[in-house]
Amino acid sequence: MAIQWFPGHMTSARKKAAETMAKTDVVIEVLDARLPEASSNPMIRDLRLHRQRPCLKLLNKADLADPLATQAWLDFFNAQPGVKAVAISSKKATDVARIPALCQMLAPHRNSNIKPLRMMIMGIPNVGKSTLMNALLKRKVAAVGDEPAITKSQQRLDINPRMSLVDTPGMMWPKIAHDSDGYMLAASHAIGVNAVIEETVAAHLATILLARYPALLTARYGAGAGDTDAIGVIETVAIKRGCLQKSRRSADGDLDMEKASIILLTDYRSGVLGRISLETPATRAAMLLSGIG
Repeated sequence: MAIQWFPGHMTSARKKAAETMAKTDVVIEVLDARLPEASSNPMIRDLRLHRQRPCLKLLNKADLADPLATQAWLDFFNAQPGVKAVAISSKKATDVARIPALCQMLAPHRNSNIKPLRMMIMGIPNVGKSTLMNALLKRKVAAVGDEPAITKSQQRLDINPRMSLVDTPGMMWPKIAHDSDGYMLAASHAIGVNAVIEETVAAHLATILLARYPALLTARYGAGAGDTDAIGVIETVAIKRGCLQKSRRSADGDLDMEKASIILLTDYRSGVLGRISLETPATRAAMLLSGIG
């Protein structure tokens, strides 16, 4: 099952972003540190390269990601021309405070009241852009929630007389090329729930966890959770958490796999399962090379 999600307002958001890009000095792209490349919108890359704009890539939610994988991604992105990548948590004031100076380094010629530094913050839905905006401005300027695509329109805000920032709606792209990207995005809650089936997404997540983090499954859900298959993981979660649905045939009830799937996804998203990265530069390269995904 391929996952696709491109709400109507994103078409106009892309057009407006292209117009604003012409008047932007630095693009701030917010990524999910747990899946940096899967959460990087290729339309953003195309827009900024067309205008030859430098990019500050923020690997947000780094406190939820595997630190070894995050370092590998920082090395990967920082090797690209015109790109500076840093790992942050938008909930940490010290991390956010570094951002204006990092942008200034990418456009040193824009540093006066006459030529203020014009930044544009971009990213897919639910990667933490609104939380970051509020932290940068030190006041609530953007709605924050745990549902993707809350922000629907652009807004321009001044950080100080020498710096301005344009916030843009979270943008997906019309067609997700790799099925695995769709599943990772859905698992990380970047895609609206109406476009996914939780059990299928949870099974894909469980497959990754079994391959890379079986000990975390065992620690969270008990013996056997890290030594089974994807469906077995969800069944183990259902048993451990008492997820039962009433059955006409059984007084004990059947396992509620949908509820267990949501628990697994929620545990991953919140970080209680542990620090997890769904992809690394190496796994990404292997997926592209195999042509599967």
